[in-house]
Amino acid sequence: MKPRGLADVAAGCASLSVGDTMIPDEPLVVVDLDRDEWAHLDDAVAALRNRTVVVVGIANQPLPEQAAPLLESLACTLAPSGPGRTWVTGGREDLGAITDTVGAAPRASLALTSLLDLTTATDVENGLVAESLAYSMLLAGPEFAQWRRSTPRRPVPDCIEPVLLDRDGDELTVTLNRPERHNAFARQVRDGVIEAMAVAEYDPSITRVVLRGNGRSFCSGGDLDEFGTATDVAAAHLVRLQRSAGLAVHRIAERVRAVVHGSCIGAGIEVPAFAGQILAHDDATFRLPELTMGLVPGAGGTVSIPRRIGKWRTAFLALTARPVGAETALEWGLVDGRT
Repeated sequence: MKPRGLADVAAGCASLSVGDTMIPDEPLVVVDLDRDEWAHLDDAVAALRNRTVVVVGIANQPLPEQAAPLLESLACTLAPSGPGRTWVTGGREDLGAITDTVGAAPRASLALTSLLDLTTATDVENGLVAESLAYSMLLAGPEFAQWRRSTPRRPVPDCIEPVLLDRDGDELTVTLNRPERHNAFARQVRDGVIEAMAVAEYDPSITRVVLRGNGRSFCSGGDLDEFGTATDVAAAHLVRLQRSAGLAVHRIAERVRAVVHGSCIGAGIEVPAFAGQILAHDDATFRLPELTMGLVPGAGGTVSIPRRIGKWRTAFLALTARPVGAETALEWGLVDGRT
């Protein structure tokens, strides 16, 4: 649709009753931004303040600065270029990926776009509370349950040294050490990172912390075999608040340098994004696949990543679930340099 039709969408979104829930009949709305009549800009922006759907823009031509207020109100925009960080180079193939994601997980997709509006408007601590509440809610929802049923859980092997610490003068190197599982961010790894950051936080003689990973990947994200093991999602919310590796990194961010390589999936970029500096090897790729599991990022990614690349490109990563390489990550500001 054209932007002038957004008011009608906001005013009269049809809903479909599913059991005891209400989800939009059309959870994704695509806005055609080519040859637009920008006179309707104010009405479109006003309509989007009350959106209850995922609204994505698409254009085949560069978008002018005049379009900025509208693009800022959309979840993300696919275009050759545009103002600020509101757009991503993309086209119909990316739109197809977004359509598939929203169609398979409308609840999680709607939660994500609302969450990003909130986490980018508040401080880090409150943003993490909001993210954890949304994540806990979705853990108890049907989309995650369906993913869990389709993904058999295997035993999680113990790791003797999930995180290695090495001090050299005033520098502490923290190394994720589950290479056989691509450093999946299991509880043992999370706790090891938290404890390492605490060492640095309470020892001012440590002036630099380097966060690395052993093996082929920096971190493949949360250990899928641990997902959904909590029987009490309210208690799990409290645990996430008390045991947040991202918050631990944030507290000493100016001293933390993350050096990443290979797969950096989910927590594998959500946690490093809190660091003061991220350096990426040429083989590094970054991906947020949580919506495909019926969840939102739960390791702080809706707080840390938008602060680097904006909420629109964060939404693009999550809605497409596709990887981006080190070059794009550097261009966006997701990483600060190459190594």
